[in-house]
Amino acid sequence: MNLLRLFFPQKDPNYIKKEYNIPDRIDWDIQLNRHGLIATSKSLPGLVTNASNPEELLEMMNDAVLEYFNVSKFDSDYVFDTLNLAGQGTVRLKQAKEQKQYA
Repeated sequence: MNLLRLFFPQKDPNYIKKEYNIPDRIDWDIQLNRHGLIATSKSLPGLVTNASNPEELLEMMNDAVLEYFNVSKFDSDYVFDTLNLAGQGTVRLKQAKEQKQYA
């Protein structure tokens, strides 16, 4: 847990989605190139992020979505705790596994 979360606990992701009008589901186009993974969303123009592995990509996708919808870092670190890679498996956000209570 980081120092910020000691003073400002993570708010419930469902509350954040409702408060900031974030869709419950975002369809991503994920591509692999020599630099890593790149994720874009056709439904949210300009939403682009990249990472070197699927776990990092999920963190970066959350960060991109929170920035896109102007969610304060004091309120939330994530809104999506799972990334389903069609036919390839599921990635779960590490901090969401550790999180038991919301503010």
